[in-house]
Amino acid sequence: MASGTAGAGAAAGTDTGTDTGADAPGTGIGRPTDAARRVPLVLASASPRRLALLERLGIVPDRVLPTDADETPLPGELPRQLAARLAERKADAAAALASGCVVLAADTVVGVGRRILPKPADLAEARRCLALLSGRRHHVHTGVVLVLPDSRRLRRLVETVVTFQRLVPAQIEDYLASGEWQGKAGGYALQGRAESFVRFLAGSHSGVIGLPLFETAQLLRGAGWLRP
Repeated sequence: MASGTAGAGAAAGTDTGTDTGADAPGTGIGRPTDAARRVPLVLASASPRRLALLERLGIVPDRVLPTDADETPLPGELPRQLAARLAERKADAAAALASGCVVLAADTVVGVGRRILPKPADLAEARRCLALLSGRRHHVHTGVVLVLPDSRRLRRLVETVVTFQRLVPAQIEDYLASGEWQGKAGGYALQGRAESFVRFLAGSHSGVIGLPLFETAQLLRGAGWLRP
């Protein structure tokens, strides 16, 4: 998952660089409106997964502008609150460097109850994350923020419920050896081998990976950037 990547069914939406060399922002499904064609789209993320997910909509951003944000939770902060706050911070940082553009930012946080699971720093931490998720239900929260050239903001917070099968030690060790856990919220990548651990998912599959495509497309349409 991308971070740091959302039930209902668990899907619940709440309103609340680097130049890619693209001649025009988007093709196919993701064709912008004629008026919006003059407004560049900036993806405020270093995640290749979010870029790949946007491409599923036929959208190629004009710029990819990675932003740094301290991902340390505030005292008492809940997983969904952290996802929303970090998405806003990423949007703030990118918008300050991309005047006159439409900026898209997102952040994904994995939570078990009130507990926020980290992006593991090492094998031992990744092992603890997988052991905690084994046989349990957890929630993946992805905040999405769209900043328009006039500074208006559109937001969604998407929650997805995921349940892993009970993992035996050999499964955990094999997964750790794959290296997929590195840089992933909660220590796993749904788009990789970890998908075989999932016995139940309600919400946004793409939201767990890092960018809920339905909600993102709705935001872009609401902004007039994407054709209905």
